[in-house]
Amino acid sequence: MAGMSLDFSEAELHRYSRHILLAEVGATGQAKLRAARVLVVGAGGLGSPLALYLAAAGVGTIGIVDHDTLELSNLQRQVAHDTDRLGQGKAESAAGTIRRLNPEVRVEVHARRMDAAAAEALIPRYDLVCDGTDNFETRFLLGDACHLLGRTLVSAAVLRFEGQLSTYKSHLGAPHPCHRCLHPEPPPPGLVPTCSEAGVLGAVTGVMGTLQATEVLKEILGIGAGLSGRLLLWDSLEARFRDIRLRRDPGCALCGETATIHDLSAHAMEAMTPVCGVA
Repeated sequence: MAGMSLDFSEAELHRYSRHILLAEVGATGQAKLRAARVLVVGAGGLGSPLALYLAAAGVGTIGIVDHDTLELSNLQRQVAHDTDRLGQGKAESAAGTIRRLNPEVRVEVHARRMDAAAAEALIPRYDLVCDGTDNFETRFLLGDACHLLGRTLVSAAVLRFEGQLSTYKSHLGAPHPCHRCLHPEPPPPGLVPTCSEAGVLGAVTGVMGTLQATEVLKEILGIGAGLSGRLLLWDSLEARFRDIRLRRDPGCALCGETATIHDLSAHAMEAMTPVCGVA
């Protein structure tokens, strides 16, 4: 995060006053947020609350990647958009909402599919990456790319009444695991139902996207206990959180001692199989 300055305008001091009151944040922490560059992949059910809370918090630059257009069925959970924008690109729609919420934030719109070429071009331009996507291929691409390109990844997923969240920073070495330490390969097509098949409670995406934003802010500020090496699970019907310990796998194909994945060539021709229409 280059170019960090403690020179705030009166409007900024007033806007972020509740942050600055926190001993763990203060003016220095707020300056870190302003200097940060965060890439949000997916402007849907997870990406909407995620991007809005990052903008409200004063993250200086937010990149939004989404190639999709807004449909009526999205509005049950994708709160960065509204009915008047049906048919508009989600990335541009979310950017407009962010700009109205906080004009101090710079929004960079990337209305393109997140494929291997996009990952290699975009990820190095940001400090941290957030995965709010709706298919296993993109999730695995982001996990591989962030490890290989040296970026922290905060990843969330939802289905029906449940959500999960973790932070991956395996590029820093042991003891941090990567996403393939948890799931070595994507599941076979059709094994996991999509949201259009199984459904999703809209508010669940709001909770998980907000938790995702919280973990991003903690990573930028360097405060609290992070989720690297942990998988946070939430069952909304039972109103219960569970925390599962993740360990780095010495035999992992991506981050293990004899890793076999050294580039993104395997992702070059993948088709996207939706798992949940949150993005």
